[in-house]
Amino acid sequence: MTTNDAFLKEITEGNTFKGDYITMGSAILNENPLKNAYVNIPLKTLNRHGLIAGATGTGKTKTLQVMAEQLSDQGIPVLLMDIKGDLSGLAKPGVSNNFIETRHEKIGLEYTTKGFPVDVLTLSHQDGVRLRATVSEFGPILLSRILDLTDTQSGIVSVIFKYCDDNKLPLLDLKDFKKILQYATQEGKAEFQEAYGRISTASTGAILRKVVELEQQGADLFFGETSFDVQDLTRIDSDGRGYINILRLTDIQDKPKLFSTFMLSLLAEIYTTFPEQGDSGRPELVIFIDEAHLIFSEASKALLNQIESIVKLIRSKGVGLYFVTQNPTDVPEAVLGQLGLKIQHALRAFTAKDRKAIKLTAQNYPDSAYYDTESVLTNLGTGEALISALDEKGRPTPLAATMMRAPMSRMDILTDTELSELISESKLVKKYNQTIDRESAYEILTDKINRAEAEAEKEAEREEQRSKKTTSRRKSTVMNPIVKVLTSATFIRSVFGILTKVMKK
Repeated sequence: MTTNDAFLKEITEGNTFKGDYITMGSAILNENPLKNAYVNIPLKTLNRHGLIAGATGTGKTKTLQVMAEQLSDQGIPVLLMDIKGDLSGLAKPGVSNNFIETRHEKIGLEYTTKGFPVDVLTLSHQDGVRLRATVSEFGPILLSRILDLTDTQSGIVSVIFKYCDDNKLPLLDLKDFKKILQYATQEGKAEFQEAYGRISTASTGAILRKVVELEQQGADLFFGETSFDVQDLTRIDSDGRGYINILRLTDIQDKPKLFSTFMLSLLAEIYTTFPEQGDSGRPELVIFIDEAHLIFSEASKALLNQIESIVKLIRSKGVGLYFVTQNPTDVPEAVLGQLGLKIQHALRAFTAKDRKAIKLTAQNYPDSAYYDTESVLTNLGTGEALISALDEKGRPTPLAATMMRAPMSRMDILTDTELSELISESKLVKKYNQTIDRESAYEILTDKINRAEAEAEKEAEREEQRSKKTTSRRKSTVMNPIVKVLTSATFIRSVFGILTKVMKK
């Protein structure tokens, strides 16, 4: 048996599964793709999370596109974080050309073109389905971690939430939260102190500054109603294809705090609301987080711990998380250790630090008799990747340098007109894009304070009126000095004494 035959046999046997799977491309040996040496990923292990990494321009976005298309065809909904704004083309069919046809001939796959069911979501003023969540839905613990608060400050946030629960004050947006913070140390100071103990003005001031910092990154748009129902991410179209939900984040690259806030709230909501899936053989939802370093670069230690915990637990809900980034070191080791799929595009070594990083990356892949992994990582071409997946029993599949198949959808963005048409046809836009500002903590407390101030003013007026009447009465009861003398007992006795003497004479 030749080396090629032995390699083909190993790849074929290692990528043959009982259940459904998606095909990424065909394996490469000695820089040449082997026809029909398909590299597959079983649906059963797609909730084990994964990583798509590689230098700029090596094909990460197209790999993400290929995976999203095939998942949709399998009836699995997808959520894509589109930070560069180049994924909207999934909604329209691609265009074939000689390069693509030649590539697919080498792989042994027929090339077809088609568009997919797409919904465009947004966190900002961009067009799309508005994503929002209320402050109450975050809860005191999650909100404290996002704001990176101390234990004392977190305790105050818990008290604030307890007070709002006890007094039926809805915490919907950030102005509600800021209002109750101010109320706790101003107008409502005595009320809070009696029920919960003294609250430090310095602590509430520090919390307010953290809230303002979050607001400056656009969080005031995110917090509020109508709150997004994560079940709407799991929709299937009339043809049985899963919706591809594209979250446009092109204006959020300089707002990592908002991005990590949204991601954490989304994952927490999914974990809370999705039922335990068990061993169903396919995921309920797959989430691709492009430019994943934005989640981790500005995250506090408490926030990182929260993300790591959710990553570990959320796969039991049938949710797969895929981090897309330039370098695997952008993702914390505790998260990397949870990943079952690694798709590594080429890495470039320009410095000693780069070479060291490549060496460490190579050690994360299974040993192979056919590859010098460290060398392969620096010699992969555009649209080629080193793939290590898990089979249906959770064992690593054979390591394969892979020539990736081309996306079936458009490998370019939609025009403004096409994007507007797509958004206007969305059922979710009608559901979520109406801004609601119902009576909540801000309005209730403002009304309470206004009523208290009005009552205080009335009481002051009444007191002033009482004071005037008292003064008037006092004036009316003060005798004229002459009358006082004439009516005094001493004067009267003197007068009677004189009259008696006169009469005796």
